[in-house]
Amino acid sequence: MKNLFFPIVLGAILTLLALVPMFVDDYGLGLAIGVMSYVALCSSWALFSGPTRYVSLATVAFCGTGAYTVAALADHLPFYAILAAAALVGFVASLVVGLATLRLSGIYFVIFTFGLAEMVRQLLTWYEVNISGTLGRYIFVDVEAYQIFYMLLAIAAVALAVRWWIDRGRLGLAVRAIGDDEVVARHAGVDVTRVKLILFSISSVFITLVGAVQAPRWTYVEPSIVFNPTISFLTLIMALLGGASRLWGPVCGAVPLFFLFEWLSGRFPDRYSIILGLLFIGIVFLFPEGVLARFEQLWKHLAHRKDRKNLAREVSNERLA
Repeated sequence: MKNLFFPIVLGAILTLLALVPMFVDDYGLGLAIGVMSYVALCSSWALFSGPTRYVSLATVAFCGTGAYTVAALADHLPFYAILAAAALVGFVASLVVGLATLRLSGIYFVIFTFGLAEMVRQLLTWYEVNISGTLGRYIFVDVEAYQIFYMLLAIAAVALAVRWWIDRGRLGLAVRAIGDDEVVARHAGVDVTRVKLILFSISSVFITLVGAVQAPRWTYVEPSIVFNPTISFLTLIMALLGGASRLWGPVCGAVPLFFLFEWLSGRFPDRYSIILGLLFIGIVFLFPEGVLARFEQLWKHLAHRKDRKNLAREVSNERLA
């Protein structure tokens, strides 16, 4: 029964979420697409960064690549063929980036991934201005909003299922060993670079698909929009709040923070970036392992306290007897 707990819970949640487009108006569906996009991004990001503890800020590089793939191929291929092409582009790019960076660690990896996203944005801007002669592109694809919601829901579900499957196998054991101590894992016989490359590629393909699926909603794309670094930071903050090392942690962080960010950006547009920075600092200090880890600690503390009370009561009864 324990082995079936995750499939049953995931199936029940998917069934409920599949009904959302039938009971909301256009504004509600727009919000549902927004929150589902970050659930998919956070779940995909945590596939690699959660167990390995490598903080990647390259989320927007792959997400923007997916969106621009749709913009470039929208007039030539059917939409679902474009999604396949975007997945292939994301896979090849992740192999190139992974082979070049996964030997880095700590702050060097963080800086490189942040610089990677900026480099992709600058290269694309140069190409558009000097080669194609235009900076932005319009996207006209015959895809309805509810179809985008279902595709994002499918990506999020597959990302969670893949994480669950990996955690239960030898690959999950190797990844957890890398996250605990990479040097010890290497001496224990784990092919560290290969394991990290596999996870990084899977994570990057999902992130690229999220960008590609969302592209028709934007209608018009240009490098400053689809490569906005705020996307990487929001994904990071949401995953950290819930707990990147937990299966459901990114989901628990993405849902409340998305609505909070929507509310803040609407009421404090000039101070939104400052609030975002303060929130990030607060999450790192108050919930370094995520909210789910804090709840687990509280639950264990209460259970231990109850056990001590029961033990004290039994000892007292024995003395009275």
